[in-house]
Amino acid sequence: MAVEPFRIHISEDRLAVLGDRLRTTDWAEDPVRDDSWHYGVPAPYLRELTEYWATRYDWRAHEAAMNRWPHVRGEIDGVTVHALHERGSGPAPLPLVLSHGWPWTFWDFRKVIEPLAHPERFGADPSDAFDVVVPSLPGSVFSSPTPAGVGFRQTAALWVKLMTELGYQRFGAHGGDSGAYVTAQLAHEFADRLVGAHLTFPALLGTDLGGVSRDDFAPEEVDDFDRQRPAMLNLTHFLTHTFEPRTLAWALQDSPAGLAAWMVQRRRAWSDCGGDVERRFSKDDLITSFALYWLTGTVGGSLRFYADSFQRPWIPSHDRRPVLESPTGIAVFPYELTHVPRTLAQREANLVHWTRMSRGGHFAAAEEPQLVVADIRAFFRPLRATGLSR
Repeated sequence: MAVEPFRIHISEDRLAVLGDRLRTTDWAEDPVRDDSWHYGVPAPYLRELTEYWATRYDWRAHEAAMNRWPHVRGEIDGVTVHALHERGSGPAPLPLVLSHGWPWTFWDFRKVIEPLAHPERFGADPSDAFDVVVPSLPGSVFSSPTPAGVGFRQTAALWVKLMTELGYQRFGAHGGDSGAYVTAQLAHEFADRLVGAHLTFPALLGTDLGGVSRDDFAPEEVDDFDRQRPAMLNLTHFLTHTFEPRTLAWALQDSPAGLAAWMVQRRRAWSDCGGDVERRFSKDDLITSFALYWLTGTVGGSLRFYADSFQRPWIPSHDRRPVLESPTGIAVFPYELTHVPRTLAQREANLVHWTRMSRGGHFAAAEEPQLVVADIRAFFRPLRATGLSR
């Protein structure tokens, strides 16, 4: 097991292939011919986005921005693992691993890395500094190739070994979407290594979130339940990724325009954007996430993560209660996909921190980085001294 310094570089040949694919997109017939999203991504917007990608988007500029941060990459237990690793300033930075979801990448955390690692640059207390580690999920982007069978449970064990390799015996964890499940597994199985677990998605392991009703919520929480999207909008995505990841992968990897359509639909539907996805994500933001998956050829691996995580019921590592043993904090963003009542979180987790936010959706760190940074700092502040001394 060894991780070594890594620099991101996509070859000119690969970029040329991408340009050819974009310019020669074979557009599907679209008799609707309007801007409505009723049937999915409308042709006018997808054509506009694809044309921008082909003619104005500058991959090299974004690649250079990523390379301003230090990265490591190596093999751990036969799994290729990539991570951005920024050591913090301040008197005693707390190690913190940030886990992303899909269609996120590690780069969706870019706006929180510097404030977390170097709070003094933003007028904050240097004692709140973190050593920030942002891995790519197995099978995604630069954490590839990855063998089959690596889901969120196996990833939690990989993160423990990654953090050990980087010199950290105890650390904090934060995650959203699939990364919330990785973080929750750390809080369950590796609580002895964890200072605390901070979530923006209520990944309460072994709990049937679909069984939660409106009556379970306290009066001040009912608005969160009412804002949830219709379940079908999430199921089309979740079921396809979980049970037919390879079928979908052939289409998305072959067509960058198709990949853009599938991903931008999720960005629009799951963010707090009011139906205008570019209120939250610029074209460059969107295309960078598309490009990271397409250029690295990892669409299939990233989809398979769902199958390897959710095809079978979760099996606990022990029977102690609560299920999430580590001190746990949950930041509740109003336009997250799923909400749970605080009483349920208190039953299933060692809940010590609960914040209801006024704005923000599923992509919390990218949508509302200042809120996420402030909440992570507040959650870990009382845990630092006792957590690291154990």
